[in-house]
Amino acid sequence: MKEISEDVLEHYFDVTRRAMEKVKIAVPENSHLYPVAEDFMNMARAYYDDAHYFREQGDYVRALGAVYYAHAWLDAGARLGLFDVGDDHELFTLAR
Repeated sequence: MKEISEDVLEHYFDVTRRAMEKVKIAVPENSHLYPVAEDFMNMARAYYDDAHYFREQGDYVRALGAVYYAHAWLDAGARLGLFDVGDDHELFTLAR
């Protein structure tokens, strides 16, 4: 496959949007890990915003890459225990 379809792009935007809506910072605010959790969230949001920008520019390759990165930050935070995502094994790669 040499081109990225609108359907494929929409699927990954939807998955990442749902993941972003679900994520809650799990560590206490006074924990030394709280700023790390905030950084993971900020990185996810920044990549998600970039993905939207690239999509609007018609650059689907970079849009897909950016949306993958956004989800990866969320997934890593969930796996490390920075984020509470419930027991959602559909949107996140949890350690169980």
